[in-house]
Amino acid sequence: MKIEKYKQLAEYTLGVKKPELVLKRANIIMVQSKEIIKADIAIHDGYIVGIGDYMGIKEVDCDGKYISPGFIDSHLHFESTMANPDELVYYASLNGTTTFIADPHEAANVFGIDGVNYIIESTENSSGDVYIMVPSCVPAKDGEDNGVIMEIDEMMTLLNNKRVLGLGEIMDCEAVINRKKSMMAKLKLFERNPKDGHALGLKDKKLSAYIMAGVLTDHESSTYEQAISEVRNGMYVHIREGSAARNLANIVGGIIRNNADTSRFTFCTDDKHIEDIKNEGHISHNIRKAIKLGLDPIQAYSMASYNAAQCYKLDEIGMIAPGKIGNLVILNDLKNVEIDSVIYKGKFIEKRHDDRKIVVDSFSENNSNSELGGAFSKKLSKFNKLTDTIHIDWFEKSMLKLKSKEYAIKLVNEEILTKKVRVSDMKGSFYNKVAVIERHHNTGKYHTSNVYGYGIKKGAIASSVSHDSHNIVVIGDNDKDMMIAIENIKEIKGGYVLVEDGKVFEYLPLPIMGLISDLNSSEINNRLYKMIDKAHKMGVCIGIEPFITLSFIALPVIPEIRITTNGLYDVLNDEYLY
Repeated sequence: MKIEKYKQLAEYTLGVKKPELVLKRANIIMVQSKEIIKADIAIHDGYIVGIGDYMGIKEVDCDGKYISPGFIDSHLHFESTMANPDELVYYASLNGTTTFIADPHEAANVFGIDGVNYIIESTENSSGDVYIMVPSCVPAKDGEDNGVIMEIDEMMTLLNNKRVLGLGEIMDCEAVINRKKSMMAKLKLFERNPKDGHALGLKDKKLSAYIMAGVLTDHESSTYEQAISEVRNGMYVHIREGSAARNLANIVGGIIRNNADTSRFTFCTDDKHIEDIKNEGHISHNIRKAIKLGLDPIQAYSMASYNAAQCYKLDEIGMIAPGKIGNLVILNDLKNVEIDSVIYKGKFIEKRHDDRKIVVDSFSENNSNSELGGAFSKKLSKFNKLTDTIHIDWFEKSMLKLKSKEYAIKLVNEEILTKKVRVSDMKGSFYNKVAVIERHHNTGKYHTSNVYGYGIKKGAIASSVSHDSHNIVVIGDNDKDMMIAIENIKEIKGGYVLVEDGKVFEYLPLPIMGLISDLNSSEINNRLYKMIDKAHKMGVCIGIEPFITLSFIALPVIPEIRITTNGLYDVLNDEYLY
């Protein structure tokens, strides 16, 4: 706290003046000392001004309730939720998350600095603090056909923004280990800032070299053994529990079995659809699941707040103490994480009367469905160009002919990992065809391959969400339906399309960069639930989330094999298979 602010608030701390709000007789989760104490919490002008015995202008009886610091999502991509970022913050904040560490590299891969600024500006007045990690790998790998190459000069323009914390997930690990000049320049630019990692597959000396470059965090660990290896090397591990990648049970289970210290572990969602946030919670779900597995509740709440604040040097949040910002979660039940109410910067977050009217089309100045109204829309109208990003008029049905004939992709249930297989070894196994089509610059580049383990029959699915370059990806069991899906993606300016037996069953428009919808979350949820249910009825394996799994099939930094516009790519051996 700055000394001028201290001078303004000290009299409230000393009891000379009554603070605006006092939470009386609360069971306070003291994450910094790992204990629960019973006391009052005094809040004034957005800050916690005292803990003890206080009288306030407004008093709320919290006897029998527990109070935690506001939760922190230590790593997420707003674009992956598909909803307006402000709306996602609203729903997550109702579930206790008051701070978000966002990496907008999806937006950056489509529209560069303008995509990043859209995320920043659309969350400026949200019901939670949104911090940005500047995307480090745009594109994710050299030679990828993404929308914009984000150079260091553009990154420098973000460095002095007060909401920018550091450098986003460094997926090009080899560029770090081999001291590539451009990567070294990025690391030097953010030398004094936290740097997020993406250390999937790294171990031993390579992991040591990667961490020694200053990489602080990783969210890709799927096992306790991977996670503890990174912690031993000085990293923070963000335990991910999203919509598709769910690593919490494995890692927390290992922590419990080994009685491991949890101070270098945090929680994150990474990629979580808004309907899952509504149904099961946000970081609150991570806490609840960890406690049910047997983790000590105070440790779980510490991982959800204090640890992340320490990791990112957010000194004013993460604990309940004098001088900290009043971001608090009032709980009716400690172990079940039953939330009574949430306080953000000293004010209760009010539930909006009609959830169907929350921030729909941020580009429409006369949007009758938006509760925020015209001022918000007019401010973001400068981003209108972000709705013209699908350029695939050149693609024809004849191009769906199979290109890769020797090798293919095999999907892994409940994982975004894949296996490399020979087509000759898979005789008799049901397969689909997948195509990835460049959509940004009309290059005419595309590739096709077989995929095992997806399972769709008599239909096709197409998506403009395809990490991280976000080209068009389409999968199906026949070329006719695949082509119908592609044509519909063009018409709706990006999104998800599900085709069954020659007809569009349903679609979800994502016209903002081909990533974010102009529908409210209720409508997004209705359509997505309907499409997921239908996809499984059409044969998609139950352990496969149809759209999220498809969206990762082109990401060339996750083992074992991927398909990109350049060909079928062997991640482990760094080579293309034709």
